Amino acid sequence: MKKPSRLSHVRNIGVAAHVDAGKTTLTERILFYTGASHKIGEVHDGAAHMDYLAEEQEHGITITAAVTQAPWREHLIQVIDTPGHVDFSIEVERAMRVLDGCVLVLDGVRGVEPQTETVWRQRSHFKLPTLFFVNKIDRPGADFGRSLAAVEQRLKATPVPITVPIPDEAAVIHLIDQTMIRFTGEQGERVVVEPCPPALWAELAGPREALLLAAAEVEEPLADRVLAGEAPDAETLRAAIRKGTLAGLLYPCFGGSALRNLGVQPLLDGILDFLPAPLDRPPAIAEQTDGTRQEIPMGSDGPLAALAFKVQLWEGRRHVFARLYRGSLRPGDAVEFQTGDGRPQREQVARIFEVDAGRKQRRERAEAGEIVLLAGLRFASTGDTLCSPGHLLSLEGIRTQTPVLGLAIEPAAGTDEEKLLDVLGKVQQEDPTLRVEEDPETGQRLLRGMGELHLQMVLERIQREFGVLVHTGRPAVAVRETICRAAGAEVLFTPPPTPDPRHPDLMARIALRVEPLPRGTGERIDLAARVLPAGAELQPAQLDAIREALAGGLGSGPLQGAQMLDLSVRVTQVELFGRGSTPEALAAAAGKALRQALESAEPALMQPVMQVEVVVPESSVGVVLGDLQSRHALIQGTESSGERTAIQAETPLEPLLGYTTRLRSLTQGRGQFSMQFDRFDRV
Repeated sequence: MKKPSRLSHVRNIGVAAHVDAGKTTLTERILFYTGASHKIGEVHDGAAHMDYLAEEQEHGITITAAVTQAPWREHLIQVIDTPGHVDFSIEVERAMRVLDGCVLVLDGVRGVEPQTETVWRQRSHFKLPTLFFVNKIDRPGADFGRSLAAVEQRLKATPVPITVPIPDEAAVIHLIDQTMIRFTGEQGERVVVEPCPPALWAELAGPREALLLAAAEVEEPLADRVLAGEAPDAETLRAAIRKGTLAGLLYPCFGGSALRNLGVQPLLDGILDFLPAPLDRPPAIAEQTDGTRQEIPMGSDGPLAALAFKVQLWEGRRHVFARLYRGSLRPGDAVEFQTGDGRPQREQVARIFEVDAGRKQRRERAEAGEIVLLAGLRFASTGDTLCSPGHLLSLEGIRTQTPVLGLAIEPAAGTDEEKLLDVLGKVQQEDPTLRVEEDPETGQRLLRGMGELHLQMVLERIQREFGVLVHTGRPAVAVRETICRAAGAEVLFTPPPTPDPRHPDLMARIALRVEPLPRGTGERIDLAARVLPAGAELQPAQLDAIREALAGGLGSGPLQGAQMLDLSVRVTQVELFGRGSTPEALAAAAGKALRQALESAEPALMQPVMQVEVVVPESSVGVVLGDLQSRHALIQGTESSGERTAIQAETPLEPLLGYTTRLRSLTQGRGQFSMQFDRFDRV
């Protein structure tokens, strides 16, 4: 595939949405119409080009973010198709981190759904310019206008209609060009553009007015012309809407049906017209080793700065996806990065590939603005900044969420324990939201993840890719601990004296106080203590020892050894006893005092609380509401749309285990639900 050399002719975009809104189906059409693929693969047939993992093909869902490239109008569109299920939100997070813009797909019937809001928040964190594609507009109950109203109401965004779908005509009306675009041929590949019939154009006066007013808000000179009733030319409107989109002031919206090959080509034009090239984005901000911040302008000049945003095992070998922000990279080049503990690590890039979903092709050079796959890096992990040796810096990393569900796992008969541990280590490198822990009470090994589907896919991959059979127990919800009241403790640490006169007897006294904090506040440690005897001061090593002891103590609560959340620890007094008050003695005193204070402060368990949306037929609302309330759900609201009703609720995670099967039974298979983690709280 011939690549444009100019960064102005490149678009790095992601396709994201709620599960089952049609992201992968849309991406398949993008590949087909741009000529990047010679046939359309359907998700329901297990033949989608972007769903290349066996688990994706079998279950009909996207599990991992897949990268591909598509040429359009002498530009190169680099596309990342992301999962829609909340269990795999880390894939969306790290894709958003390295993209320049995104396309959010909405279901034309259901509009803005819970995972749409999650993806919107992820997009907002990185301030990505965004287009909306209102999909499935051919289905009964679909409403383009209602979907745009939901964008404005629920996402607090300004939607700007660009193409209005006319599904009965297999066409869309382009509000900028004032044309009707028909899609003919066996797979909608023939695009016929003709003037919009006057009667139909008159019916679209409202959306056209919304478009003009949005452009006028961005470009003041347009305001007078629009208010005077003038019609600006198409290029002036495009320039104004592009300016507003890049500034995050408005969001162009396109309508169609990917499955019915309706409205995809105008969306491709919109990606080029309205979404940014790499040079249109603000410079990346990096932190240097001395703590100062530096702008990294996009370009091939200067030392390398690239973000490793994903580790993937490919044909059994470790590969790293990276986005280049500055400089260039060739096979054989050395790169340097900081490890988690701050040490510089140097490695050599063996090979560079461009990626097309499950296929890769070797490259001799990668330049700033590109997303490539690197082989030969044994230690680089998600979030590391790859630099030219001697030019260390750190770009903004990638946020990971806390796992909320665990499974007890053990090797099946005939499976080597060491092999299982090795495989678990590899899958953890790929997925930062996975954890392998040991239950302190039972000694069992626990695999923790974001939900039942997440863990199921991981176990299926372990068996298929590595041939490791695993026995699992019942899913166990991850818990946290907190305290319900304030308490204090004072400890004098005096171990038995040592017989060696060269070593002083250890002694230290610490008094501290713990207090509960509001939910979501986190943990605070305050070391501004009174030091005795008068005039004495804590040395840096002593302060560090106390801080580490307290942080370690908060990692294991008094009830089940779970992490403590939402409390403050304030050291009120420290008494030193000369040479005997070593950092080790102070750490021991702090740890004991903290444990005593926590045990006196009414410790309590907290469980994951989920935000849930259940969509059911109107006839099933009563029985589903009753079942939810039996699961300790707090119903927050219901919203009817046609013959379906959406129920919003807040529910502890544990009663929801296995809920999918129960919901199918209650609704004769017609109900569906989605959930996302909200917080840990007492239940």
